[in-house]
Amino acid sequence: MRIALIAHDKKKPEMIELCREFRDKLAGHQLFATGTTGGLIREHVGLEVHCFRSGPLGGDQQIGARIADGEMDMVIFLRDPLTAHPHEPDVSALLRLCDVRNIPVATNVATARLLLSCL
Repeated sequence: MRIALIAHDKKKPEMIELCREFRDKLAGHQLFATGTTGGLIREHVGLEVHCFRSGPLGGDQQIGARIADGEMDMVIFLRDPLTAHPHEPDVSALLRLCDVRNIPVATNVATARLLLSCL
């Protein structure tokens, strides 16, 4: 399974904890992430992650292209709906692509746990 991992700045610590919690399950899948998020997951969790560019440099759009081409099976995008900054990835375009391609997507830790527990 090909899983995309994206997190707004304030949600990066939650992404790291989520990946620690599901480390054994995630290790058996192909992981893709925006640059900063992926680097943190590698450093703090020790998982192998293919990193695209960071969000402000188009990493979310690179993941979006993979979704559009049917090359992602699940997306976890931990977004910060209250204090997201203009340079952070826009979740709406990725949500639309996931809906069009019928790909499961989580935007918060509770939903991410449900999806990851099904792996």
